[in-house]
Amino acid sequence: MRLKIAATLLMALALLNPATLGAQAEPAQRPNIVILLADDWGFTDVGAFGGEIATPNIDALAAKGVRFSNFHVAGSCSPTRAMLQTGVINHRAGLGNMPETIPPEHLGKPGYEAQLNNRVVTIADQLRAGGYRTYLTGKWHLGHTPDTVPTARGYDRALALAQSGADNFEDKPNLLIYDKTAWSEDGKPVKLPKRFYSSTLIIDRMIRYIDSDRASGKPFLASVNFIANHIPVQARDADIAAYAGRYNAGWTVLRNERRAAAIAKGVMPADVPTVTMNTTGDWSKLSAQQRRQRAGAMAAYAGMGTAMDREIGRLIAHLKAIGAYENTIFVFLSDNGAEATDPMNMGAFTRWNAHQEYDQSIAQQGRPGSLTAQGAGFASASVSPLRGYKFTASEGGLRVPMIIAWPGNPAIKGGSVAKGFAHVTDMSLTLLKLVGVTPQQGSFSGRRVEPMIGMDLSPMLTGAASSVHSADKPLGYELSGNAVLFKGDYKLIKNLPPYGDGRWRLYNITTDPGETNNLSGSDPKRFAAMQKDYVAFAKANQVLPMPEGYTAPKQIFANAMRTLLVPRLLQLWPLGALLGIAIATAILWRRRRNTR
Repeated sequence: MRLKIAATLLMALALLNPATLGAQAEPAQRPNIVILLADDWGFTDVGAFGGEIATPNIDALAAKGVRFSNFHVAGSCSPTRAMLQTGVINHRAGLGNMPETIPPEHLGKPGYEAQLNNRVVTIADQLRAGGYRTYLTGKWHLGHTPDTVPTARGYDRALALAQSGADNFEDKPNLLIYDKTAWSEDGKPVKLPKRFYSSTLIIDRMIRYIDSDRASGKPFLASVNFIANHIPVQARDADIAAYAGRYNAGWTVLRNERRAAAIAKGVMPADVPTVTMNTTGDWSKLSAQQRRQRAGAMAAYAGMGTAMDREIGRLIAHLKAIGAYENTIFVFLSDNGAEATDPMNMGAFTRWNAHQEYDQSIAQQGRPGSLTAQGAGFASASVSPLRGYKFTASEGGLRVPMIIAWPGNPAIKGGSVAKGFAHVTDMSLTLLKLVGVTPQQGSFSGRRVEPMIGMDLSPMLTGAASSVHSADKPLGYELSGNAVLFKGDYKLIKNLPPYGDGRWRLYNITTDPGETNNLSGSDPKRFAAMQKDYVAFAKANQVLPMPEGYTAPKQIFANAMRTLLVPRLLQLWPLGALLGIAIATAILWRRRRNTR
């Protein structure tokens, strides 16, 4: 019996071994890769991770593949995308901070280019050099200059959004942050169709790209980057209606439901405590109108998620139809945790501006012309049972659902859960190894580049290893002053205001993923040693201290004002000129009258 188990394990490892794969298969038989990147999805937003949102197609991938329950990304979108694309830590890839949240005094400093720098190469660069076709659709958010658009960074074809988000029904930006949209196709500005829905458009274009060069016989990389469920949260009426009344009991009830379901699904330990965050209000104290508004916003959020899942199903159905499904590696993940920010709960100017630019009535939320957000209360349910949200360094901001499936590979333990620590910098290396393309090791096409730092997750796909990260090797992270040092089962964390008090804390995130038991006092040696590790990481990666009084929300507002104020004043100049002429005329008339 032991010999049989050993033989099975060896066969499974052989199937995942790139050298063996390359020896057995012609290049045309190498697997395709489909990366499905969701935007701002919390840990339990997926059904297979405990959510009530209908995600049958993602759940089907989970049943065929492996769910990673201890997988980490950055606290916001473009730093995660930089690490996913390159396997290099965000500070070395140029995304030490995002364009929207970077303070002016940091912009342009080493690692703070706020776009993908030229010292890194993408997975698309490496796969294309290895004989792959490479395509990207949807949100890029890693640059808009000629040398930073996707087609300059390894992609053959790309329909790309250079910004953090945009409207889902029309070619319109988030008017509170941007003056116009930055969509491009193959590096050139493009005007989107008059009528579309973002998730449908993203899949339509990817199917077109995949089909365009099928005759070549080459395998493909399809990087599919949804803007669901980023603000503005929008969905078709039927998708919103499917969740009518579902969230009337409020976020605390939903948070508890999801905690129980996550435990039942095996992605959370049985005794994980429920965390109550001070940003989550008391549902029972809201007025009837407030409850109606918040429940309706969450219904729109769920409808947007279901719409995205349906489009994933359409892509999968197409791959089945063309005979590519079985030999495709699928990766599903979110770029960060759930978004707690709600423009309608911000300052008076932001609320006024939102009402000027959008129809913010309760009946309209989630529909075309609205600017809907999930808000902190229901975002706490999206990340249940974790603490924190997008932007924070807490688990609710960094720990996201991740699935790897390869339907035609029997070595993958379908339906299993990998509980060991994993990180977004592992993804590029893992995929390159699985398809038999040698990863760059500090040089590419004759030039020196930042080496990849990730680990190969393949042993976790077969169950051969519970973890591939050494318990003694630290991994640092920082964004907007919120900082982390991972080491084995432990996490050192500091969140700046408004998300925390700027003090370091220590947690065992394997036994306490909700970060409820601060171990800094009971384990002082580990606490001190990990602080030293973080100092070393920050020095090696040129992490800059944040300016006095910095907060990410305030910086978004300040940067947006600089971006929007001049264009909008220019738009208003004719009115201002007429008003000025009228005032001058009135003054002259009055003076002449007084001199008579």
